[in-house]
Amino acid sequence: MPTTHRVTLIPGDGTGTELTEATRRVLEAAAATSGSAFDWDVQQAGVDIMEEAGTPLPPQTLESVRRNKVAIKGPITTPIGTGFRSVNVALRAELELYACLRPCKTYPGVRSRFETVDVVIVRENTEDLYAGIEYEAGTPEAEEVRQFLNTKQKKQIREGSGISIKPISEFGAERIARYAFEYARAKGRKRVHCITKSNIMKFTDGLFLSTFREVAKDYPDIEPWENLVDATCMGLVQRPEEWDVLVLPNLYGDILSDLTAGMVGGLGVAPGANIGTEAAVFEATHGSAPKYKGQNKVNPTAMILSGKLMLEHLGETEAAERLETAVANVIARGEKVTYDMKPNRDDPTAVGTAEYADAIIEELGQ
Repeated sequence: MPTTHRVTLIPGDGTGTELTEATRRVLEAAAATSGSAFDWDVQQAGVDIMEEAGTPLPPQTLESVRRNKVAIKGPITTPIGTGFRSVNVALRAELELYACLRPCKTYPGVRSRFETVDVVIVRENTEDLYAGIEYEAGTPEAEEVRQFLNTKQKKQIREGSGISIKPISEFGAERIARYAFEYARAKGRKRVHCITKSNIMKFTDGLFLSTFREVAKDYPDIEPWENLVDATCMGLVQRPEEWDVLVLPNLYGDILSDLTAGMVGGLGVAPGANIGTEAAVFEATHGSAPKYKGQNKVNPTAMILSGKLMLEHLGETEAAERLETAVANVIARGEKVTYDMKPNRDDPTAVGTAEYADAIIEELGQ
């Protein structure tokens, strides 16, 4: 049944506003193919709003996402020297967006050394070394932690060490493993790989793996694989066709999502989503490239494909499929694409951000 979706739209800064505008127009065209529409709740975040609001993430923006439960966000510049670590990290923490979804797929026409990549990274977003529990070397706090830990183990931590804590809980591991299996089942995927270094970190990665094994018992239709993170890096580049859905703790997920993005042509074609139980934020995973701001030059594919993930999340499956097909067709033809998708980056036939979006919209109308 056709519906109107209320969605928070965060344009971002730098080139984010151009990418967001291109994506907005494409998403409206895709939704229209199934008779649906968007009601955009436009909110600001990033360096452009910081002087006015005193923060790069105003409370009204956060409240909008909580209220609408779905947001799509353009790239945002992290302010330097402000003490504010990252708008993206803050959104994930405030909204408990525990699952980072990063599909990486080769599209004919995109320059890549690989032809058969179709993997999905499912990264736990709240725990592990990225939890931000750190003690700076030379501080009284670090020395107190060092001395305490040295009373608990034979392995002694050297004086003057910086210390990071790696928490992994059964709750967090169970939640992300179940998300990965549910995603695989919904998408008709055959395999979920649990990626750890559990042979060395037996009480953290080991817990992640043992929890994965228990969750896997509830999904007999999906094959569970267990892989070490170092061997996975080698296996991905040697045999990319063997890999399917990968579920990983936070740090490994961050690293491997960039590796797999590189295998399919880079972050410019790699979509992303951060999903929780109460909200979901869809975004390109690359930066805001402020030096290209206002030049109508940058490639919006990653954000447009993030919009495709959002359509799926909203239940607009047919519109999502039409959108991906339209993007793939435009890229394969190679005529109306941005400079970075041309064989020669100086090709004068390259089109701008807006014109590339126009080509996708035209393809949707076919």
